[in-house]
Formats: sequence, C-alpha cells, structure tokens
Amino acid sequence: MPTYRDEAVVLRTHKLGEADRIITLLSRRHGKIRAAAKGVRRTSSKFGARLEPFSHIDVQFATGRTLDIVTQVESLHAYGPKLTTDLPRYTAGEVMLETADRLVAEEGDPSTQQFQLLVGALHVLNMGTRAGVRPPTMILDSYLLRALAIAGYAPSFGDCAKCGLEGPHRAFSPALGGAVCTGCRPPGCAVPRPETLALLGALLSGRWEETADVAPEVLTEADSLTAAFLGWQLDRQLRSLAHVQY
Repeated sequence: MPTYRDEAVVLRTHKLGEADRIITLLSRRHGKIRAAAKGVRRTSSKFGARLEPFSHIDVQFATGRTLDIVTQVESLHAYGPKLTTDLPRYTAGEVMLETADRLVAEEGDPSTQQFQLLVGALHVLNMGTRAGVRPPTMILDSYLLRALAIAGYAPSFGDCAKCGLEGPHRAFSPALGGAVCTGCRPPGCAVPRPETLALLGALLSGRWEETADVAPEVLTEADSLTAAFLGWQLDRQLRSLAHVQY
C-alpha cells in the first residue's frame, strides 16, 4: 500500500465504528485531508492524543480506496491543552479551525499559505497573555482577514471597493467588499470610526506595531465588521463564531 508523509494541523474529528475516528486535517503540501485513524479511541492507542483538534503534527498516511489511513504520528506542537485553560483564546482558536476547514473546500487543494497562516495564528494564541501579545479577538480578526485574502476575498479598507476612488472613506459594506465612497455607498451602510478602518487595515497587512493601545470600542467595532465581512463571503456565519468570548 503506497504511503506519503506531511505536516498538518488537526481541524476536527468524527467517530467511526466502535474504536476509530475520521480525522480532517489541513496539511502543508496535500491540502485538506480526510483520513481514518484506526483504534485511536481505545486507551491502548499509541497516538490517539496526538490526533485531537489544534494538534500540529508530522503524520504518515497509507493510501486507501475511499479514505487514507493514518499509520504514524509525531507531535510537533500540542496547542490544545493550553488553549483549553483560556476560554477566550480557545473559542478564537475554534473559529480559526472552522474557517480553515471552510476556506480550503476541496481535498487536495493547494493550501500552503493557509496552512502557514493557521500554524502561526495558533502559535500566537498559545502564547497567552505574555507581554506584547495582542488580545485573542484581535489575533482572530487578523487571521480571518488574511485567510480571506489568501482565498481571494481581500477587503478594502482604504480605496473604494466598488469604483476604486482613492480613500480613505468612511462607509463600509461587506457586500461590496469593504470601504466605499459616498457615491457607491448603499442605504443602511455602516459608518465605522476612522480608527477602526485603520486598525483593520493594519491587521490585514500584519502591521502589528500599529495595533498597540487600541481603545476597547474600536476593537469591538473591528470585531463586528470582520464577522460581518466573513459571514457575507462564506454566505453564512460560522457556528463557532457565536461562542467567541469578547
């Protein structure tokens, strides 16, 4: 039976039979993978604990007829145990896993950038509250905006998203792709603070030096706009997003 090896993050698991699980992973080179892990629900399993969500692993698969089979697992980073002790960071991480699962829609899709972004975001979340680490919702907003951009849905926070008129502009429309000028602005469009759009632009481009000392109301507004933009692009809200601890 042919085998292959890759680096991956476990996104979710499902029970299969009495002792097995189906593991959904985002890998560096093979895109999204759904594989069967035999016997991992037994207490005698050698690598069951390494195949939990949030696990960053080096994994070997055997090619199967319908599902590939996990044959070997080495842990690289176990992000889950530490995140489960911090509810705001844990819920932010859950949204990241679900987003990665949704954006890499087909098994085998090229996803190296999505994989690297997810690993980096989980690593920062796992750093907890040490000095210089941003709040979990800010880390989440940055991840979501950048993941959407990689998938081809980059929002505009400066020039008009519809006509391209040079900004900055005050209005924001998720349906039109971001900031919009007065001529393109639809009825009922949100008008966020200029500081909020500036923060979102910094989070999208990774200019973290510009995200220090953000007022709570600005971060709250940024969270809302990011969630609205994500929901529009995915055509529905993520289930895990409702549980994020703000």
